[in-house]
Amino acid sequence: MSADPRPLIVHVLHHLLIGGMENGMVNLINHLPAAQFRHAVLCIEDYSDFRDRIVDPGVEVIALHRSRIGAAALRRQIFGHCRRLRPALVHTRNLSGLDALVPAWLAGVPRRIHSEHGWDVGNLDGSQWKPALLRRLHRPVVSHYITVSQDLKRFLVERIGIGAEKISQIYNGVDTAKFAPADPRQGADRTAAFPEDFRGPQRLRFGAVGRIQPVKDQASLLHAFAALRKRSTLLREQARLALLGGGPLLGEMRELARSLEIDAAVWLPGPSDQVAEFLRGLDVFVLPSLNEGISNTVLEAMASGLPVLASAVGGNVELVQPGLTGALFAPGDRDTLTDWMARCFDDPDWRLAMGAAARQRAVEAFSLANMVARYQAVYCGAATA
Repeated sequence: MSADPRPLIVHVLHHLLIGGMENGMVNLINHLPAAQFRHAVLCIEDYSDFRDRIVDPGVEVIALHRSRIGAAALRRQIFGHCRRLRPALVHTRNLSGLDALVPAWLAGVPRRIHSEHGWDVGNLDGSQWKPALLRRLHRPVVSHYITVSQDLKRFLVERIGIGAEKISQIYNGVDTAKFAPADPRQGADRTAAFPEDFRGPQRLRFGAVGRIQPVKDQASLLHAFAALRKRSTLLREQARLALLGGGPLLGEMRELARSLEIDAAVWLPGPSDQVAEFLRGLDVFVLPSLNEGISNTVLEAMASGLPVLASAVGGNVELVQPGLTGALFAPGDRDTLTDWMARCFDDPDWRLAMGAAARQRAVEAFSLANMVARYQAVYCGAATA
């Protein structure tokens, strides 16, 4: 048992790799007062070099490899780690994090916090009975819940039967110093990270950031962009689309761009840690997801001064103010998305005004400091209860 008097928080998540939820956890660990808390991370499966973004080298990160050892051995290992580490609280995340709740309770961890961050592509509205049943069965061992959106809070109250007083809704926060509009004095340099044909004031750059996977529905964006380019010769000459991120469908999206005959105007470079620089080079951010919790990339785009065109799902409707900071469309509605993209091209004053309003909203409502303070209050209450 450590002689360090600071309470230890053990964070549990599926994988520690590039992703919005994972980035939020790392931001928490890095920005919570080091004099107040210690941290450790249990990965139900594994971690990548994304763990290196945790600043404190003393944070223990442990891979448990559930798919290799099985559920029973996983729970035994979690029990053992909880007995060894003696945390003040365990904070589990999403469905796979439920595996840690009973072992933590049996190991005598005083408080267990569970948070919900979004939806799986196979359960976009939370209606599947088995995941809901698993969440209900774990209710007795959860001390408190956190959700990143009002939509997810409603799900816990209405579908899982959690009392609203037992849930804290905390929006993700964005580093508004790191993610900020380009300095106007930079001129064309803001697009230096882009291919030569994407640079310069004559181009209008649409873009997205995220894992290339089914729930993000980048295919609809490619189809909408193809339809946009057919509307005029000027659009065909000036519109460009960039999709930053890796994932299982990256090759398929590159092939789709070729089949739509837009590959010369589409850039899919794969994963990168230069997200802030990428966003500063865009003119419009697009998120066509089939569902979302609270999208970090939308917040980062807003902080970067970009108007956001997003599907009207999950937490997106809580972030984007239609007509003020961007526009919403039904998931999979490619025609409406094409219309909004065309409006951004045809009305640059409207586009720029929405980008400025998005930046202001990010600074005022979704700062990283505000998010950290909210989690700090929950953790302090749990650790001292």
